[in-house]
Amino acid sequence: MAEENTDVAGMIEDEDEGSDDPNLQLELNAFRAQWMSELKPSSGASGLSGRLLRAKGLKRTQDIAREEKATELFLRAVQEEQNGAVYEAIKFYRMAVQLVPDIEFKINYSRPADADRVGGNYVEDNNVDEIEDLLAYFEQQLNVESSFPKICTPELDLTQMHISALPREIMMYIFRWVVSSDLDMRALEQLSLVCRGFYICARDPEIWHLACLRVWGRNCTKLVPFKSWREMFLRRPRVRYDGVYISKTSYIRQGEESLDGFYRAWHHVEYYRYLRFFPSGQVVMLTTPEEPLAVVPRLRTKNIRMDSVMLGHFRLSQETDNQTKVFAVVCKKKEEKATEFQRNRFCRRNPAPEAEHSFHVGLHLSSGGRQMFSKLEWIHHSCHINYKLTGETVITAFDVDSKYTPFFFARVKSYTAFSEQPL
Repeated sequence: MAEENTDVAGMIEDEDEGSDDPNLQLELNAFRAQWMSELKPSSGASGLSGRLLRAKGLKRTQDIAREEKATELFLRAVQEEQNGAVYEAIKFYRMAVQLVPDIEFKINYSRPADADRVGGNYVEDNNVDEIEDLLAYFEQQLNVESSFPKICTPELDLTQMHISALPREIMMYIFRWVVSSDLDMRALEQLSLVCRGFYICARDPEIWHLACLRVWGRNCTKLVPFKSWREMFLRRPRVRYDGVYISKTSYIRQGEESLDGFYRAWHHVEYYRYLRFFPSGQVVMLTTPEEPLAVVPRLRTKNIRMDSVMLGHFRLSQETDNQTKVFAVVCKKKEEKATEFQRNRFCRRNPAPEAEHSFHVGLHLSSGGRQMFSKLEWIHHSCHINYKLTGETVITAFDVDSKYTPFFFARVKSYTAFSEQPL
């Protein structure tokens, strides 16, 4: 055993002596140096950039996954809301917004062409931020909900009949009452903000076509160059019926000298002209020194109890130069004269010749400021006197000077507060 141990110890000593070979040490040192040199660049800039790229890729993957999850939650919330589960929908809406705050604007709600009529799949489109045709979108939404879509759905459970149970024809008749014979299209636009179904009913072409017929009559047979009757009503020049056109005139007039001749009085003259148009083609004109606060409430109807008021009719004329003009003919109201009894049969008086006075007015319609069709400028003003006995007509034309200031429109809410007749 002792000999074997000494032999093993001798072999170990020989290996230790062999490891002291200088060539082997040089090779080991060269290998270590090369290995260290290869490790140094990986811990430098290239290693940092690689880690950054991997981090960015991981973040992008997480963002995509988060957006997909938010989209799924948001669409589920839409489905719950359509089914009437409002509280569940709010919960899913909140979870989706917490993941992606602007997820609502990253989803396209359009249905594919081959979608089922009862329900369809929503298609996501990140490039579409807003809905171009809101009317078509709302109609698609109503078709998605059911094969027999209702105009609207009640928010709460009701024991009485909801307005959504009415047929569409009755709903359209109610909308015509909202517009009324006064053509209150502003109320129709406000009604369209209630829900999607009301929005669709308020864009019904029949209502806007009837409104255009009331304004232009036989001159609106063609829709060109407008795309719809609503666009024609909003863009084509016309007078407005939901208010009054007011013109204020003021000037300085020289008075008579005093008795002693030391001074001469000067008078500041100020008066107003009012024009009120009605959809029936009638117009009311009034010239008075009274301020609008006292006069405007009296012009709500055509039955005005004022001596100086003049009634008549008007028409719109569109010239070849695309200028719209308003021509009106007004005259004073005819009063029934009391029967004069002749006290003395021998006393005879020569009666004054009967004559009718009418005033012809020509105005140019334009837009002033932010309001459309809110300015009327004078073109022509004349007085026609027709003698009944001889049939002679005398025309007196007035010079349209600085005293004929333009009319400016002022909207009056009380004029359209009540509906007397449907459209």
